[in-house]
Amino acid sequence: MISTEHINGLINGGGNVVGTDGAKIGGIGQIYVDDQTGEPNWVTVKTGLFGTSESFVPLDNATNQGNDIAVPYSKDKVKDAPRVAPDGHLSREEEDELYRYYEIGGTTAGYAETSGTAGYSDTTTTGTADYAETSGTAGYADTSRGTVGHDTSGPTTDDAMTRSEERLHVGTEKQETGRARLRKYIVTEDVTTTVPVSREEVRIEREPITDANRGDALSGPDLSEEEHEVILSEERPVVAKETVPVERVRLDKETVTEEQTVTEQVRKEQIDTTGADGNGVEGTGSAGRTGR
Repeated sequence: MISTEHINGLINGGGNVVGTDGAKIGGIGQIYVDDQTGEPNWVTVKTGLFGTSESFVPLDNATNQGNDIAVPYSKDKVKDAPRVAPDGHLSREEEDELYRYYEIGGTTAGYAETSGTAGYSDTTTTGTADYAETSGTAGYADTSRGTVGHDTSGPTTDDAMTRSEERLHVGTEKQETGRARLRKYIVTEDVTTTVPVSREEVRIEREPITDANRGDALSGPDLSEEEHEVILSEERPVVAKETVPVERVRLDKETVTEEQTVTEQVRKEQIDTTGADGNGVEGTGSAGRTGR
């Protein structure tokens, strides 16, 4: 259980809320204390894009681990909790809805509404019987806070209220989308080329006897048997292969920038007037806020 003496340290320590598996659920937003006992009973967790959303988690059975708060719930359980605006005060209906979601037997029925000062655990109660003194709608307790400007029905507010709205901040993150690699392997293909080749063939030449060759013709015997031989040759294709470099291939990256449209819901507060006499203004709630 988180005690009151741990509140300021947890808020100012920049800690996180961690779940049952020890994983971070989100940053600590605000700690809400019970108006009657002054004990912390709710903590808001910053979730969503850039921590713009806050989810309520009960501090029953929660423990502090340094600057962190460990709760017995998973991250999905906390993120799916009922949406309650962290406006500094929980109404009875909002707190009962959260109790039912987390399956906790707690309830705010019959409790007197009390006043509390942000950042401190001491509280004061006023009123009689089951409810504190009311101003406005019967059956709801009026609140008197030490912090000026939060409770529109209390006597300590100033002459204006603050209107807030959510702003959308969109950033980018780099993630892996794929990988490219170069791989070299060997393939075999048929290459056909034409090369000229030559060969020798026998051709018989006959020449008549003339004065120019008569001497050669009569130089031998009158009749004889002889053989003449001629060596024939031809060219044949000879194949030789060599390996030569033909090109260099490498991988490179280039950055391509394109426009993408991001759509997200943002909330903002609207201020309505109900009449100059102040009728219809109610003070409701059962838990006060401690936070930055």
